[in-house]
Amino acid sequence: MKKEEMKITELYDLTHTLASDYLKQFTYPWEALAGLSDFIIELGNSLDPAEYEKRGENIWVHKTAKVFDSAYLHGPVIVGKDAEVRHCAFIRGSALIGEGAVVGNSTELKNVILFDKVQVPHYNYVGDSILGYKSHMGAGSITSNVKSDKLLVEIHAEDGKVETGRKKIGAMLGDNVEVGCGSILNPGSIIGRGTNIYPLSSVRGGVDANSIYKKQGEVAKKEDR
Repeated sequence: MKKEEMKITELYDLTHTLASDYLKQFTYPWEALAGLSDFIIELGNSLDPAEYEKRGENIWVHKTAKVFDSAYLHGPVIVGKDAEVRHCAFIRGSALIGEGAVVGNSTELKNVILFDKVQVPHYNYVGDSILGYKSHMGAGSITSNVKSDKLLVEIHAEDGKVETGRKKIGAMLGDNVEVGCGSILNPGSIIGRGTNIYPLSSVRGGVDANSIYKKQGEVAKKEDR
């Protein structure tokens, strides 16, 4: 995957998120992580109270959304129309949960944008990440957002690397990405639109759009149907 293919415009259809105008300010998706908390607060305060219920400090929940009593929400958080936040979900803050998204049992979110129809339904950790429209993380798959050596995250592309200046970056999933069960997306992983990740994978760097990731160094292009 080249740097050009890692741009917001290449990964995401911005008509499927309330963060559209915010994301348009940036070239690469990880650049949006630093100001995400302030953006969510600003957006939340602009939401129509006829549609969104304010449930605490900087917590806005759409009146059609379903949030289980056992779920924990710490602001700033916005839960969109028809979204579902299930049993024992742990929303640590700075989370924009899109329309029709599913946050499942024992799933943890921190500093994330979930586009509309995203599913993180079973035992997932998603931190410092942006998940595109209809992307899905299988049971037990997680984002790793800090390198083991605690150094700043570099984004590795075919045509060079990008210094991010950030210690914490998880994964950027394009629209319609499928992540298999039990997979680990290492810090700075960028997955192109329409790509499938095999179960139990350990993903590093960029993966081209419309691919099938089997293991490191073995990535097949999807055939046109």
